[in-house]
Amino acid sequence: MLLEGLETLTLLAQEKTMGKVAGRLYITQSAVSKRISNLEARLGKKLVEPDGRHLRLTPDALALLERIGPSLNELRGQLFDSQHLTDQSPLAIACSETILAGYLGPLLNRYLRRDPYLQFSTHHTPVILERVRAGDAVLGVCAGEILHARGLEVVPLLEEQMVLVSPAPPDFGQPLAVVTIDLGNPANRYLEHRLRSAGLIPWMQMDSYFAAAELGRAGVAPAVVPLGVARLMGIDPALQHAPPAGSRLTRPVSLVFRPSSRKRERLASLIAVLERHFAGLAG
Repeated sequence: MLLEGLETLTLLAQEKTMGKVAGRLYITQSAVSKRISNLEARLGKKLVEPDGRHLRLTPDALALLERIGPSLNELRGQLFDSQHLTDQSPLAIACSETILAGYLGPLLNRYLRRDPYLQFSTHHTPVILERVRAGDAVLGVCAGEILHARGLEVVPLLEEQMVLVSPAPPDFGQPLAVVTIDLGNPANRYLEHRLRSAGLIPWMQMDSYFAAAELGRAGVAPAVVPLGVARLMGIDPALQHAPPAGSRLTRPVSLVFRPSSRKRERLASLIAVLERHFAGLAG
């Protein structure tokens, strides 16, 4: 089937090995190989080639996915909307790692007794959006600014305060070099303007808030991190400093899902629980 072949090729671009794709699809490696071979025969083009212990997509395959990727994800999402869900159907939830660890642990400990078939994975926000759009995840809990949410419902949950982690109080009397999260990530780009407007100059950019916070705690430079991360890491409150007054240094937290999700009882219940939970945190 053409759709199966395209879906398999998309996963192969992400996972790089037949074995990992087989695990994602719950099929054998030989079935993965057959799908790719059938797609190559259909298109008359070579789509994958060896790359050490991994596989890589050929230029023809990359060009194909660039053209059809958005349409394929939307089609997969439409198929998910038509899928019958039972009380025992596994439901994939894609989350920001720091939000999952910092704010959802006790809630999920209780909720999983009610619905034990939820499955959680952690990703950066752009990946969460794509997984929800394609129906690979039923809900997404995102951190940072939401961009390109076409076809998805976005519910703001929280404006999480940021703090500066440093052994000594920061001096805001002059421009201050700080450690930040990677501002090249589309979900974090909004933060650069807010930092500079507050006189905070991004000096070092880390892939994770945990790394940034550790550098701040060590005194390398003040680190701008969400309050939830500082608390999760057990950073002494004496090392947590408020940003300059009026700086609007916050991190948006949002829930994203396909509009049809509110029409499904299990998903609607989970959405309502998450909304109440974060409303309580904001209050």
